[in-house]
Amino acid sequence: MEISRSRSALKTSPDGGWRRLKPNFHPKAFLSLKRNVKLGLIARTRILVVLEMAPAKVKEIADASKLSYKAVAHHLRLLEVEKVTTRKGNRPYVWQLTGAGQQRLSNTTAH
Repeated sequence: MEISRSRSALKTSPDGGWRRLKPNFHPKAFLSLKRNVKLGLIARTRILVVLEMAPAKVKEIADASKLSYKAVAHHLRLLEVEKVTTRKGNRPYVWQLTGAGQQRLSNTTAH
C-alpha cells in the first residue's frame, strides 16, 4: 500500500505565473479538541486514506503513509479521542475507522 503525492503542486495563474495549489485535507483530519496545524492535518489525512482501504496495524499504516511509527501512533490516539478511529484486539492493535470516521464529505463546489 503506497500513497503517491500529486505531481502537479503548482498551477498556472491567469497572469502566466505559477501559484501553489491548496492541499486537500481529509474532512475527518480536523480535530475539535486540539489546534489544527498543517503538518498534523497532512499526517492525519495520510493515515485516514490508508485506513479507508482496510483496517491495519500501526506499522502497516506507517509504511504505507511514509510516516514514522511514533507519529502514526500519536495521531491515531488523537483520532481515537475524537471518535474517528478505534482499536481492536490485543497488542499490536488493529486500527479501523468508526462509523463517524467512514463518513466522507463530498466536495460539491460549483464552478
